[in-house]
Amino acid sequence: MFGTTCGPKIGGTLSTIRKTGSAQAGANARILGLFPLNLPPLDEQCAIASVLNSLDDKIDHNRALSTNLEAIARRLFKSWFVDFDPVRAKAAGEKPPGLADDIAALFPDRLVDSEMGEIPEGWVVQSLDGIAEFLNGLALQKFPATDPDDSLPVIKISEMRNGVNAKSDRASRDVPEKYIVKNGDFLFSWSGSLLAKFWTGGEGALNQHLFKVASEQYPMWFVGHWVYHYLEEFQMIAASKATTMGHIQRGHLKVAMTICPPEDILERLDVVMEPLVEQVIQCELESRTLTTLRDALLPKLISGEIRVSYAQAQIEEALA
Repeated sequence: MFGTTCGPKIGGTLSTIRKTGSAQAGANARILGLFPLNLPPLDEQCAIASVLNSLDDKIDHNRALSTNLEAIARRLFKSWFVDFDPVRAKAAGEKPPGLADDIAALFPDRLVDSEMGEIPEGWVVQSLDGIAEFLNGLALQKFPATDPDDSLPVIKISEMRNGVNAKSDRASRDVPEKYIVKNGDFLFSWSGSLLAKFWTGGEGALNQHLFKVASEQYPMWFVGHWVYHYLEEFQMIAASKATTMGHIQRGHLKVAMTICPPEDILERLDVVMEPLVEQVIQCELESRTLTTLRDALLPKLISGEIRVSYAQAQIEEALA
């Protein structure tokens, strides 16, 4: 029923109707009664529901898995690079709990003084803008899309929050390559609503007020988690600017200090952390693919344009 009423024929018509005396789109019971519902036979409805439910279950599973893996990655990062739990355990003559011997061996057994307080021996303090490049986006109205079919969606704060949709602005593909965002890039909005995430919404153009963060020296899970670490502090700084649109400045990146292990240690820890972050990205990419597929299949299944067997084949291909 939901799929039928939200389909292009009925849903599109209803969106143009306005209630008497109201500025909001809608329809009353009398108007709804004018639309005949052409439903498939009950057994076909059940088969369609089964296919769509399997998609929804997979999407829900991916989201739950992504949330759990991201939580694990953040806990490990905080334990290893902020709280230095393995180092403190070894300094106390104890075995770091929950760590395999080869991983535990990577951490020193001594803390030394630094400008950031005690840090692991041999590790160094660097500013956040010293471990990565924060590329600010463009005023993309200077790159108007002349051909909607050969253009890029403009990635702004709303797209970071909700993804690209039909209402997203478009920009020409003449945008310089470094301002093109691709899946797996790390984005950080520094103005308005401060958000940070690994992008999984497909190719797009980087709008002003967003940073694309990249590093030649450090893996992006390491850089990204340091941004996550400071995000709440940055949000508080932005919120304090009551007379202007809340934002942070590059100077705030310069005074946000990070603790960095030697390259050989980071390479070994990368074997643990990189797969976690990559799996989070892959879960979100697959969920987006399945959501798009579900929304495309639903009206065609209900109208009888395609059969359930065809829909199942499409799902299997998407999951392959």
